[in-house]
Amino acid sequence: MGKEKKGSNRLNKAQMAEKLTGFFQTQPEETFSFKQIFRALKLTTHPAKMLAIDVMEEMAWDDFLAKVGEYAYTLNTKGQVQEGVFIRKSNGKNTFQPDDGGTPIFVSERNSMAALNGDRVKVQLLARRRNHIKEAMVVEILQRKKETFVGRLQVESDVAFLVTQENLFVHDIIIPKKALNGGQTDDRALVRITRWPDASHKNLVGEVIDVLGKAGDNDVEMNTILAQYGLPYKYPKAVEEAANKITGEITSKDLEEREDFRDVWTCTIDPKDAKDFDDALSIRKLDNGLWEVGVHIADVSHYVKEGDIIDREAQKRATSIYLVDRTIPMLPERLCNFICSLRPDEEKLAYSVIFNIDDEANVQDFRVVHTVIKSNRRYAYEEAQQLLEENGVIDGTGEPAPTPGKDGYKGEFAENIITLDRLAKLIRKQRFKNGSVKFDSEELHFDIDEKGKPIRCYFKRSKDANKLIEEFMLLANRYVAQSIGKVAKGKKAKTLPYRVHDNPDPQKFENLRQFTAKFGYKLKSSSTKGATARALNALMDEVEGKKEQKVIQTIALRSMMKAKYTTSNIGHFGLAFDYYTHFTSPIRRYPDTMVHRLLTRYAEGGRSVNKEHCEELCEHCSDMEQVAQNAERDSIKYKMVEYMGEHIGECYDAHISGIQSYGIYAEIDENHCEGMIPMRDLDDDYYDFDEKNYCLVGRRRHHVYQLGDPIRIQVAKANLERKQLDFTLAKDEAGEGSLSGKTSASRKSESASAAGKSRRSASGSGKSGKNSKRKRR
Repeated sequence: MGKEKKGSNRLNKAQMAEKLTGFFQTQPEETFSFKQIFRALKLTTHPAKMLAIDVMEEMAWDDFLAKVGEYAYTLNTKGQVQEGVFIRKSNGKNTFQPDDGGTPIFVSERNSMAALNGDRVKVQLLARRRNHIKEAMVVEILQRKKETFVGRLQVESDVAFLVTQENLFVHDIIIPKKALNGGQTDDRALVRITRWPDASHKNLVGEVIDVLGKAGDNDVEMNTILAQYGLPYKYPKAVEEAANKITGEITSKDLEEREDFRDVWTCTIDPKDAKDFDDALSIRKLDNGLWEVGVHIADVSHYVKEGDIIDREAQKRATSIYLVDRTIPMLPERLCNFICSLRPDEEKLAYSVIFNIDDEANVQDFRVVHTVIKSNRRYAYEEAQQLLEENGVIDGTGEPAPTPGKDGYKGEFAENIITLDRLAKLIRKQRFKNGSVKFDSEELHFDIDEKGKPIRCYFKRSKDANKLIEEFMLLANRYVAQSIGKVAKGKKAKTLPYRVHDNPDPQKFENLRQFTAKFGYKLKSSSTKGATARALNALMDEVEGKKEQKVIQTIALRSMMKAKYTTSNIGHFGLAFDYYTHFTSPIRRYPDTMVHRLLTRYAEGGRSVNKEHCEELCEHCSDMEQVAQNAERDSIKYKMVEYMGEHIGECYDAHISGIQSYGIYAEIDENHCEGMIPMRDLDDDYYDFDEKNYCLVGRRRHHVYQLGDPIRIQVAKANLERKQLDFTLAKDEAGEGSLSGKTSASRKSESASAAGKSRRSASGSGKSGKNSKRKRR
């Protein structure tokens, strides 16, 4: 044994390569970490381990091995021809993303076959040149991502062009005069490609299929954003006509089949400008002393039948879209704003989760039933919040209202709202105790005039009234998922679309741990979900109110995975729920309608549905959710640039919100508008980009620009066409740039001071606006 161990540590380079080759070839499907490889090959000395790492790097260079993350390898079994997605960049650094999620591979323009962003392609890996990056050549375009593009028309004497906002085309989109469809110069237009580049010609040729209107008009610009993402900006007449034929009448048969809650006090709490009330709460005290709380959800599936014309359109859209100044609904207006909307003083059909809850907010029993309700009151969030505050509830403390005086609580139905708030706060407290992650984000809002022009820009935080609704919606979603997914041991759960959220990315979480350590914080890494969440919450509590709070919250959010829909339940990390789905918003989310239908089917004794088909719908809904989010962000960017365009030359206090190799992103403290300071404007030094530590470091003067640093900026440019806001560093009285960057030496001193303070402290002490409708847990 000793001789074998000694021999393994005295291998030369060729022997090490032979040993590693045999090891990987005998286990071609496995991925091994450095530790596993060292253990398997009995490498115990430092030189032997370093030799093995060097040899594996060369093997990866020669494509014999594939690197997985920073510290693991697997045998490369993919071959030289691969399929995946082409990613086109405006700077020419195009890449190919393999289907298996491996490392992106560079594709030069001459080897791109004029593939466009998002196209599915087949590539041939090129022979590797020493000291050069790996390259690939597109050999076939398997599927075009999109065939329509939106942009601004430029009409000349003999030909027209489409100027796109993405600026990702190497060659122009040419439009023959006869294919302009009435479009003129500076019109926004939607163009379909009729001829793709080939060996005989390099240009794209297209035809105008819709003229959106003149560039600069608010409606035109919002529709342009939608068209850019392939989202609908018109509702099909045939679908609206089908919706208009629905009477909304509640029959005696409907009443016989449902629990009657018309005489139970019920209310809705929504944004003040909302019209689609898809959730309501009821409350009453039972004879046994428990509180009966009903979470009542619009019964969309009663009116929209699977496979009908309305359902097909809703499925395609998958979600309502919330731009700054408008909502693009998933369902026709007659359904979402009238028939299904739980409007006050109107009898409505609902699908409800009825909870029996004790005074400590413990759920003693629940049931999921079809109901008929009649809302007594419609509250705006601001009204409900005012009612709470007038009765002594201090927002944000998590404490319930004091006991009423001799004349009771102030305001109509105040006791019901206050009781719901008290129960919600207890449920919320327990949720955080169980490991739910605390991320209270601020959201940018605009006040818009009648022409769509932003006249005020500000940010909002969720208040108690918002959290009241959120908490009961979370509770309902959780118990609905549990009712289907939680089955006796040995039994198989029926198919259901779950809303899942995976654990944080391990490498990003480690980066967060190392980054926060520089400020004196100790973030404990753990293999269990609960412990990881508790460590994050402890960190969020510790940084609250500190100057580094925003930067640490930003990096913590970046370490999180995206939530998605799937039939494979892995639980929800952010909420610390083992079972979670979306049930509470079928007016604006298609997965909720899917869940309603399945609950009805299973309650009637139906068999489980086809899992593969359900999974396809889940993937489609997850994809459409992401596309809708991108469109929403673009509308915010547009309004932000439009608003700040009125403030060119003005100076503001800001903080660094992003660091890239090409410049610094800064967010204005006053209104949260974000712009970029290009690297060319940091002319006092040559800066190196430290990606791991989120900073730029000056080579000569050693200035450091760190994520979260306070700076003083001046608004320089506002480019509406590109939705781009440019800042410069504001000049001080002496005419110098207002540099908040610190030297690396002062950074070390500051970090040491923070760490010292942290140690001394430890030893010395023994839904708002439209956004609340679209919280995406």
